[in-house]
Amino acid sequence: MKKGIALCLLAALCLFEYVRTGSPDQDPYLITDYGKLHPVKVERIVKGKEERQLVGLVKEAREKGLTVSVAGQRHSQGGHTYYEDGIVLDMTSYNKILEFDPAAKTIRVQAGATWGDIQNKINSSGLAVKTMQSQNIFTVGGSISINAHGRDIRNGSMIGSVESFRLLAPDGQIRQVSRTEHPDLFTAALGGYGLFGVITDVTLHLAEDEMYRMSTEAVTADRYSSYFRERVLANPDIRMHIARLSVAPESFLTDMYAINYTLDQAASLRQYDALNTRETFVGVKKLLFHMNRLSGWGKNAYWDLQQKVVPMQQDKRISRNNAMRSESEFMEYRQPGKNDLLQEYFIPVNEFSGFVSEMRKVLQEEQLNLLNITVRYVNEDREALLSYAREDMFALVCLFHAPLSAQGQARYEAGIRRVIDEVLRHRGTYYLPYAPYPSLEQFRAAYPEQAEFFRRKDRYDPEGLFMNYFYAQYKGE
Repeated sequence: MKKGIALCLLAALCLFEYVRTGSPDQDPYLITDYGKLHPVKVERIVKGKEERQLVGLVKEAREKGLTVSVAGQRHSQGGHTYYEDGIVLDMTSYNKILEFDPAAKTIRVQAGATWGDIQNKINSSGLAVKTMQSQNIFTVGGSISINAHGRDIRNGSMIGSVESFRLLAPDGQIRQVSRTEHPDLFTAALGGYGLFGVITDVTLHLAEDEMYRMSTEAVTADRYSSYFRERVLANPDIRMHIARLSVAPESFLTDMYAINYTLDQAASLRQYDALNTRETFVGVKKLLFHMNRLSGWGKNAYWDLQQKVVPMQQDKRISRNNAMRSESEFMEYRQPGKNDLLQEYFIPVNEFSGFVSEMRKVLQEEQLNLLNITVRYVNEDREALLSYAREDMFALVCLFHAPLSAQGQARYEAGIRRVIDEVLRHRGTYYLPYAPYPSLEQFRAAYPEQAEFFRRKDRYDPEGLFMNYFYAQYKGE
């Protein structure tokens, strides 16, 4: 009874906190990204419409000495999509499906097309995306610019599914880029954060849509590596996988559960291939997740609830396309003065337990408000110049709740840098699309190929026409 009353009171507090209004985080005449960390005034924002317009825009910027930053959905959190007094090219309206060849299993799309657009086009042909993030709301151009990865454990990071793309370079020329044409640009611009030009369109390899049977299993952090190798990776019928670590104080970074997607050849794809189009119970989920933000008690209650809900997915059948349309709206947060900020760490499979143990100590000492950790698997990638997976890695996607004040951000940055120290001690890397808390020294240690990356940037864009805050912070001298 007392627990139920406490839950009601906490829910009421969450509702008050969620709906209250206050002063905005930033000047409404400034631009920022999803992180809301570094708002600046830009010269203007231009929506991409047609190829001739894009070429003209690059020519104008070059003649006037302006910079150009390329933006999609702007879900990056480190100033990758804008620069002070520069032009922001918004590619979200440059989103046509240009060619689709079901027999060859390829599709060519403009860079502003989303993964949802692609799924809507290819689903009826029994095809699916090979690699993408866990949500389908992002643009293709943005996804390949960060060399994204997802739940698929067989196809690696995004670069592996890209056949070619066309790139509007700083000199105003559009070049066809592939593994055989301008290969230096292929490996630098994929995971190049918009610094080498405007990716105008992309040709992707597709996969067969398949039916999966979902299964869930409890596991502990110290057993997870062996569990994954022996029970998941060793079974070729398991095509997708995701795990979650507890952030509840009672089981902090020790308890986990895994969700596996196993090929189910007995199920009829036609019976299950209708695409899920909307999220359900968003308001309730928002309220429950906000409990998770406010207190340790809320985190315990939220984890307990997950433990009850997750087994309900046991033996659920789902198509590949629908498994790649995960819900995310309930996690959105728009209150002033604070934000939910992502950080992501890549740890070699055999280092997982040791890293999580050290990370637990750091986060407890720094008292950072960790809301969620999902764990994914990324195959070794030796193609992308700024590869985050130089060997087979677990990706720990961490969502923190943090204040945006200068004092709060300074404390948060110090804590994140301690985590990065542990990442490096365990031969790991971290993901670059997020807030640039790591120091220049940490960046160079995690990405030894960065010197060659910036040499190529200087060679292809000597005047720095394409610019963003990732370059400004980490280029160094």
